Amino acid sequence: MKIIIIGSVAAGTSVAAKARRNDEDAVITLYNADYDISYSACGIPYFLGGEIEEIETLTPRNAAWFKKRYNVDIFTRHEVISVNAEQKQVEIKNLDSSEVKTDDYDILVFATGASPIIPPIQGVNEEHVFQVRTIQNTAAIHQYMQANQPKKATIIGGGYIGLEMAEQLKLKGLDVTIVQRGNHIMSHLDKDMAARVEDYLKNKEVSLLLNEEVTAINKQEVITRSGTKIQTDLVLLATGVRPNTLLAESIGVKLGSSGAIAVNPKMQTNLPDVYAVGDVAESYSVLTGKPLYRPLGSTANKMGRIAGDVITGGNLEHRGILGTGILRVFDLAVGQTGMNEREALEEGYTIEVLHNIKPARAEYLGGKELVIKAIADRETGRVLGVQIIGEEGVDKRLDVFVTAMTFKAKAEDLFHLDLAYAPPFSTTKDPVMYTGMALQNAIEKKNKLMTPLQLTERVSAGETIQIIDTRAEKQFNVSRVDKAINIPLGSLREKCKDLDPSLPTVTYCNSGVTGNAAQNILRNIGFTDLYNLSGGNKNYQSFITSKQ
Repeated sequence: MKIIIIGSVAAGTSVAAKARRNDEDAVITLYNADYDISYSACGIPYFLGGEIEEIETLTPRNAAWFKKRYNVDIFTRHEVISVNAEQKQVEIKNLDSSEVKTDDYDILVFATGASPIIPPIQGVNEEHVFQVRTIQNTAAIHQYMQANQPKKATIIGGGYIGLEMAEQLKLKGLDVTIVQRGNHIMSHLDKDMAARVEDYLKNKEVSLLLNEEVTAINKQEVITRSGTKIQTDLVLLATGVRPNTLLAESIGVKLGSSGAIAVNPKMQTNLPDVYAVGDVAESYSVLTGKPLYRPLGSTANKMGRIAGDVITGGNLEHRGILGTGILRVFDLAVGQTGMNEREALEEGYTIEVLHNIKPARAEYLGGKELVIKAIADRETGRVLGVQIIGEEGVDKRLDVFVTAMTFKAKAEDLFHLDLAYAPPFSTTKDPVMYTGMALQNAIEKKNKLMTPLQLTERVSAGETIQIIDTRAEKQFNVSRVDKAINIPLGSLREKCKDLDPSLPTVTYCNSGVTGNAAQNILRNIGFTDLYNLSGGNKNYQSFITSKQ
């Protein structure tokens, strides 16, 4: 059997490695138009920022290593320019010599990856404008920075790469501006959570221009549609990627609704003996079963291993993804998985939304605050999505949620997890467990929740709502929810007689616990339409700031 793989970064090399482990006799050949193979694109920002000293660290393996380890032939700077699916033949051009040759295959794998989206901006080809995608891009940026010592950088795009590059350039002493076309950074987050990251970036003196679009770049400036001019010495394009599907389309391979190649769980396309893996291929959601495109190295490796196994007689299948992502921006970690609130509503779910603000570990040992936004389906109780922001413990909690959601956990299941506890690592009621407990109480309507958005919308619509601040008067005087009255928890049993039990009533404290206790008291004495403000006053103030 002869296997030809087009592309040799994460997915392509994973196909080759797994196929060889299963079959010593297969003839495996990879063709790659780039110079480098099996490199870590995710590590690029950290080389440019100086955390990684040598660029070679990002390219730990070369063609010679694969030949020796796996008896696999990899040809770099060789572009497959055409495919004859009927004759099972490819035409390859040597990009250094311009020589063209043909090669035969029994199995063909598209691992052609994705390319950066280059927006139609005047001046986008200026010498100080760069993409952030390949090792060659990285070397060019590094050389330019060494030669020109830029002082001001503009990053177009506020996604993962944009924020990681903002962190690294700022740490190198550059003034950094991020220009984002949408109304908030990190499109996979909800706006109320993204606003927390935006405030943090501003505190780190990173400039943010939201709802702005770059229209022109010259040697000194970036110019936006509104006419804003940003002085800059370096411009980085972080505007997303699109799958490289043209070659596959030319032979009749079908694309999915995401624009990537449609594959079944065995990574097979609609054509016999033709597979697709990695950033060129479409995945699907664990939650909905619908197509989902989230190009990540972790998914690419997984897809490659599955295809390599199937090609050589194995039974592996792709089980879908949640679209999990995480990044570090200075001392803050930002993670998400599953659907955000907007996506869940668009899918037709009736949802409960919880903002859970808890320390990652015991406060008396210096535990720092986590903000968890969790979304659950009210009908089934299934957890649909989680977003987490904090300085510690984010990855740990996110991975617990991912694991639970993959196995279709309900909110109530989270409370019953036997998680590791000791004061240096967690709290007695871990934030994951508390999230499950509060969501389940809301689903069962024992302790209903109301988000700041829901509260402000209902008040703006003219609805009369009793809003009770259960904190001490000193805290109430510093900041409070609009139209709230202050009844500290210790006085609530006595003073609740002055309240109207027939009115919708919202209780709150700083982050939710005392508000929940007040909710219980009022429910037990006859109040029926009761809500705890999700995330308390801290979340409310963050929400109000994000709207300004």
